[in-house]
Amino acid sequence: MNATVLNGALPGDAFLDEVQDLVVELLGEEGFRVRPWVLREEKVGYCMGCFECWTATPGLCRIPDAGRDVAASLIRSDLAVCLTPVTFGGYSSELKKAVDRTICLISPFFTVIGGEVHHHRRYRRYPALLGIGVLPGPHAGQERIFGELIERHAINMHAPRRAHAVLYRNQTATEIRTSLVALLEAVGMAGRETQKMEASA
Repeated sequence: MNATVLNGALPGDAFLDEVQDLVVELLGEEGFRVRPWVLREEKVGYCMGCFECWTATPGLCRIPDAGRDVAASLIRSDLAVCLTPVTFGGYSSELKKAVDRTICLISPFFTVIGGEVHHHRRYRRYPALLGIGVLPGPHAGQERIFGELIERHAINMHAPRRAHAVLYRNQTATEIRTSLVALLEAVGMAGRETQKMEASA
C-alpha cells in the first residue's frame, strides 16, 4: 500500500509539519509506504492552462519540475492526503499549485457523475482522498467550505473514498492523533495491519 502526503504548509508553520510527521507515523503503523512532499521546498510551477497534458503529451505536464513527480506519486498511491492551513475555506497557495498540476491525471473527455458533468478518468484506479485542514480555532463557515472543497476534489479526481477533518492549533498531540485515526477509519485505512495479523493467526 502506498500513500502520498501533500504538505501545503507555508514557511515557518511548524505545527503543520508536526501534523505531517504524525500522519506519516500513523500510516507507517498501518503498513503504508509513505511519500511525503513538503511542497514549499519543491519547485512546482503554476499550471499554464495550456492543456498539453490532455492533447500533446497525454498524462504528462509540459513543465519539467517537481509537479510532474507529485502527480506521478499520487496516481501510484492507494491514499492521497492533502494537509493545509485553511485559507478562506480553501487550500494554501502551495497546495493549490500542486493540485492544479494534477489535471493531467484525468481525461479531457466528459462523463456524468451523480447527474453532473465531470472529466472522465484517464486511469483504471485512483487513490482515496483525505483532507486535513488546520485553523487557529473553530470557524463554522470555513470548516463547511473546506468540507465541500474536499468532496468536490474527490469527485473530480475519481477518489473511491474520501474523508476530511479540521484540526485546531491549540489541540494536543493526543487529540490530533485521535482525529487522524478516525479519518483513516472513515476511508477503511485503519487497522489493516491488525487485520492481517488476525487473518494469519
